[in-house]
Amino acid sequence: MKDIRDYDLTGHNTFGIQARCRRFIEFQTVSELRHVVTRLTAADEPLLLLGGGSNLLLTRDYDGTVLHSAIRGLEVTPADGGVLLRAGSGEVWDDVVAYAVEHDWHGAENLSFIPGEVGASAVQNIGAYGAEVKDLIDKVETVEIATGREVTFSNAQCEYAYRQSRFKRDWRDRYVVTYVTYRLTHAFEPRLDYGNIRAELEKEHITTPTARQLREAIIRIREAKLPDPRVTGNAGSFFMNPVVDKRKYDELAAQYPAMPHYTIDENHEKIPAGWMIDQCGWKGRSLGRAGVHDKQALVLVNRGGATGQEVVRLCEAVRDDVFRKFGIAINPEVNIR
Repeated sequence: MKDIRDYDLTGHNTFGIQARCRRFIEFQTVSELRHVVTRLTAADEPLLLLGGGSNLLLTRDYDGTVLHSAIRGLEVTPADGGVLLRAGSGEVWDDVVAYAVEHDWHGAENLSFIPGEVGASAVQNIGAYGAEVKDLIDKVETVEIATGREVTFSNAQCEYAYRQSRFKRDWRDRYVVTYVTYRLTHAFEPRLDYGNIRAELEKEHITTPTARQLREAIIRIREAKLPDPRVTGNAGSFFMNPVVDKRKYDELAAQYPAMPHYTIDENHEKIPAGWMIDQCGWKGRSLGRAGVHDKQALVLVNRGGATGQEVVRLCEAVRDDVFRKFGIAINPEVNIR
């Protein structure tokens, strides 16, 4: 276990923001975590539960304690039509996807190459290319910070929604995720109709992909659109795609016939925030040392030496322009601290 005072968090956030915390604790087992939380005092507050830092924007030094999981390990149990894959919260999410594909356990292929760790997948309800991790999660194991007791939640108890869960709402900072169990299937049913998956596969003359081919195609798409955080600081998609009612969609569709959209149900449509940001002329532009990525307007980037406050100013400028042009509020997906 690590327990370090005045710790540098620059390497723990993919935006590459320079910030420090008062205390940094990294635990490798559930027993270590229980030992830690039962000995925390008011002097250790506030707490920040940190995963891979790929969904975090630090706006200042963190005057509190950061808890980070280094719990590793994968366990597999047979289940009807597939397996239950239990992963430690400190495992890298994409390593878990790769492991599943390698063993012909299916369902996670469309979530390939999403940065971050397993614990965050259950908190954030990560999603991409028509898939959400909520459709795979069987249960989430946690430790309650106030008591140190182990608590396991079912999928239904987590109340998952688009990029949401109770861990982000009323359970925020109450529980530390230790393990997540995913239900995967032996049968492979590829989802190809979101984004440009089919077009990418067609480049390789593939019409009926294997799971490995689908994973590789999605990785190529993400690599082409998203900057490498080791080169250009970013947190991937900065904004959530807004869901609007049919009346608002019809109003906008009349003005912008080529507007992309995804039907949620008969009363709601999802409109890509990146498209709206691009229409406002922000793609490739900068505000100080923070900018909008020139290949994907949904991504805000650190051009070099940006502070968290500079990224926030850019975020607000982009949001204001989108609201003025479309009458739609777009909200950050990234956790701003």
